[in-house]
Amino acid sequence: MLQIAQLDKKPEIFYSIQGEGKSIGKPSIFIRLSLCNLYCFWCDTDYTWNWEGTNYPHLNDKNPNYQKFNKADSIIKLTEKQIIAEIQKYNCHRLIFTGGEPLVQQKKLLSLLAQLKKQNPQYHIEFETNGTIIPIPELEALTNQYNVSLKLENSKVRLQERLKPKAIHFFAQNDKANFKFVVDSPKDLDEILEIIQKYAIFHDKVYLMPQGTKPAILRKKQQWLVEICKQYQFNYTDRLHILIYGDKRGI
Repeated sequence: MLQIAQLDKKPEIFYSIQGEGKSIGKPSIFIRLSLCNLYCFWCDTDYTWNWEGTNYPHLNDKNPNYQKFNKADSIIKLTEKQIIAEIQKYNCHRLIFTGGEPLVQQKKLLSLLAQLKKQNPQYHIEFETNGTIIPIPELEALTNQYNVSLKLENSKVRLQERLKPKAIHFFAQNDKANFKFVVDSPKDLDEILEIIQKYAIFHDKVYLMPQGTKPAILRKKQQWLVEICKQYQFNYTDRLHILIYGDKRGI
């Protein structure tokens, strides 16, 4: 059984367009797994990890109506057969496993991915990952693309937890991987440059994305972030789903 994020008492498996990174604009089926091994301050899917009883700070703490999530109410457990049935509702071959951190459940994912590829070899399987967990060989063989979002200091996650050298080396040397950095302010650039130099990450594999869940905030940050991308020949990526749909789940 896999632990999937629960939305309105249903699994958060939905058909939309990819809003970020290398595959931006492409129609995709999203499978949002619950659980995460990090605790990013600005995370917009904190319902996958910010459970009652934990002491992780979050950007929304300043909202008097915000409260941590009940774990039992935020997760729905599905069999492989049930997940495949959800996926087959849509005429689309691009599958994006996201979270949370989907690789937390990678061993349980193996059989599901193998069945999907057997049923339809055209399935293109992507993982949105924070780059702290090395995929096991069996999962690597079934994966087409890794969208690696290494976390910066602005996430307020401890350095030793958010940057794992062995895992970063794995992805930096993997042709399937690209790197996305969530940028909050221009001062984040020094940290990004240090990381890509240390791990020999090619500039054309780097995507910079503004941090924010409001169109006005994204537009403001894109003005200076685009200039940084031009200067260093990085890729700029917006948050297209936010600009189209707003900050909503399941779309």
